[in-house]
Amino acid sequence: MQPEKLVSDARQTRLIVVGRVTGAFGVNGWVKVRSLTRVAESILDYSPWMIEEGGFAGQYRVLASRIQGSVLTVRLEDIEDRDAAIALRGAVISVPREAFPPALPGEYYWADLVGLDVITESGCFLGKVSGLMETGANDVLEVQGDRNRLVPFVRDQYIKDVSFEEGRIVVDWDPEF
Repeated sequence: MQPEKLVSDARQTRLIVVGRVTGAFGVNGWVKVRSLTRVAESILDYSPWMIEEGGFAGQYRVLASRIQGSVLTVRLEDIEDRDAAIALRGAVISVPREAFPPALPGEYYWADLVGLDVITESGCFLGKVSGLMETGANDVLEVQGDRNRLVPFVRDQYIKDVSFEEGRIVVDWDPEF
């Protein structure tokens, strides 16, 4: 593996995790990838990938890809044999936030919501968004404050306003709940 000078650049660029290498595929350096994008193949829209494993970080271009049943397999630049592919098992795949297209009006990237303050309509601070989870019915904000809260991300009903300029989300939520 030939890491490019990216480690110092990565600290200046906000990287978003989009997948993970789950193992090797075949003997020619292909890897299996678990995509964390809503549509699995969308991970292929972003290249190069920053791949990090055990303190090692490198930038790799996607040379080819295939869907093998439900498994996404990828051929990466400079990964030429099974041993190199195996060495990436468990590695995190990230891309710069700037690589994503602008969100449509009323839609948000989860990564942009993490870290925002969450306050009630009456101004009560509940905490900060620490993550989100998909439940099937709707997405849920994970809010860490004086205690952990789960707030359904349902616009107009619970989510009243999202302001990146003010760094906050206004919710209709009982602070005691």
